[in-house]
Amino acid sequence: MSQVIPRKIVAVVPAAGVGSRMQTTKPKQYLEIQGKTILEHTLSVLLSYPQIELVILAIAPNDPYISTLSFLNHPKIQVIEGGENRADSVLNGLRAVSYQQQSASQRSADLWVMVHDAARPCLTHQDLDKLMQIEDQHGAILAIPATDTIKRALPNQQIKQTEDRSELWLAQTPQFFPLDVLMQALEQAFVQGKQVTDEASAMEFAGYRPHLVAGRSDNIKVTRPEDLALAEFYLTRKAQ
Repeated sequence: MSQVIPRKIVAVVPAAGVGSRMQTTKPKQYLEIQGKTILEHTLSVLLSYPQIELVILAIAPNDPYISTLSFLNHPKIQVIEGGENRADSVLNGLRAVSYQQQSASQRSADLWVMVHDAARPCLTHQDLDKLMQIEDQHGAILAIPATDTIKRALPNQQIKQTEDRSELWLAQTPQFFPLDVLMQALEQAFVQGKQVTDEASAMEFAGYRPHLVAGRSDNIKVTRPEDLALAEFYLTRKAQ
């Protein structure tokens, strides 16, 4: 493995969503696995990774659950108000970091950001190590090659065609980019009215071609009720 290049790394965790597909009374990031919330599991991975100097947590206004969690006093955690959707929350986080750098009269050119889903609690440091090897301005995302047969659907949910899966990857997080470049790409996408589904899509709109870094298949996002049991299985296996 090549030597990790010295950069200041900040993580941004958008956690302002309600997670309606989980069919629960509270946002999915506050559901518990092994006595800890999904959010706490996620943050523990980022906070324990030595290269990450700060974790920006973007939460919903008047979030009633956040005050009960112990990590709020962690010196590497900063809580900010998120936006209406994921991209808004991420941009709020990037602007908060950029403003701090300007206030401290520090250069932001060497500042990189890892954006990670609040509901991906099974991330490993090994995957972060691989992501950190990318050093050009295009950045990178964790992803896994598609292994299932992929169908394109018609509006009535009948099959239109079968896609060539050899060129298809499933995007994961973290997604890793120079902060200034990503912030400009997101702002430009908003101005142009583009639909930003993840940070890489904003970078693509801006003309960049982010690298695909093969991650682990157990880096799942808890989205539906059945995902909770699977995440618990993976976390139990990691703890053994």
